[in-house]
Amino acid sequence: MNNHVTFSERKSPLPRPALVLVFLIIAITVAAAQKAISTKGLPSLDRPLAQSPVLPDGQDVINLTTDLVSVAVSVTDRGGRPIAGLQRESFKIYDDKVEQPISFFSEEDTPASVGILFDTSGSMSGDTIERAKQALARFIQTSHPQDEFFLIGFNSSPHLLLERARDGNAVLAHFTHVQPAGNTALYDAVDMGVDEVSQGVYPKHAIVLISDGEENNSRCSFGKLRRKLQESGVVVYTVKIGGPPLPNSIGRMVMDQSIGRMVMDQIAAISGGKAFWPANSERMDDALEQIALDLRRQYSIAYRPSNFVADGKLHRVKVTLAIPRELSRELIVRNRQGYYAVRKIKAR
Repeated sequence: MNNHVTFSERKSPLPRPALVLVFLIIAITVAAAQKAISTKGLPSLDRPLAQSPVLPDGQDVINLTTDLVSVAVSVTDRGGRPIAGLQRESFKIYDDKVEQPISFFSEEDTPASVGILFDTSGSMSGDTIERAKQALARFIQTSHPQDEFFLIGFNSSPHLLLERARDGNAVLAHFTHVQPAGNTALYDAVDMGVDEVSQGVYPKHAIVLISDGEENNSRCSFGKLRRKLQESGVVVYTVKIGGPPLPNSIGRMVMDQSIGRMVMDQIAAISGGKAFWPANSERMDDALEQIALDLRRQYSIAYRPSNFVADGKLHRVKVTLAIPRELSRELIVRNRQGYYAVRKIKAR
């Protein structure tokens, strides 16, 4: 299955004369920037992708006091397929509506520290857990071969089941004897997941949250979780799953599912991730594969905010495409919504 396209390979909905005009505009824009937009495509999954050097687990990192804001950016078409080949000149980034010069840019296929958060509460059925396990196998197969995984199971409270594993089979083995039980501490699980992946060896951090979206037992409030996501830069992908409501509780279950979907949507949107609502096993497989591809094809952008002041206030971040509107309106850009202006010391 090939779910990715390059910027140059997408079929434009425009007539041929208009298409020629569009590409002339692109050529003029790029010439002014003295750098052509790359037409490099995504490699097929049936051959190895380029791998980047891996930092040893114990390698020291110099402690730095920095005001550099890093933003993971995903660009897809409306079908959800990642767009490759864009370069620095293809992006604009705004901090509280003020455009900022880009200090760092990369589109390399690099490994990530990934937290898999799995709902094992009583509202989940055994069949649902088995379907999700099969989808996770596809996710791991599509992921970067050097990714490290953190596995957290949660019901009435979250539990770290696996830490910094690079063996995908070890992740899947933990689902063999899962027995759904207890309440659902979803916010606590995401809170723990952010803490764990933030300590990962790689600078790219992500969470895959698989749940029916029910929340009834967390100590962490949604407001506290929202701020933590904005501060951390961890990208969260949510996959809402669950069986149909029972006949004698359809009304309440429909309402619960609606609230659960809203919660999962907000968590993903705040972090710059994406929410999925697969209706069947095939759609679930596709969703997990798309997440893996999205992680591998993120653009990394960093900038130093002009007149930075560590005032602790929330600053809104917006990323747009500096390409003709006829093409940009067919693409979707995702990134985290903002950050808190607190001077941090980076260390690991």
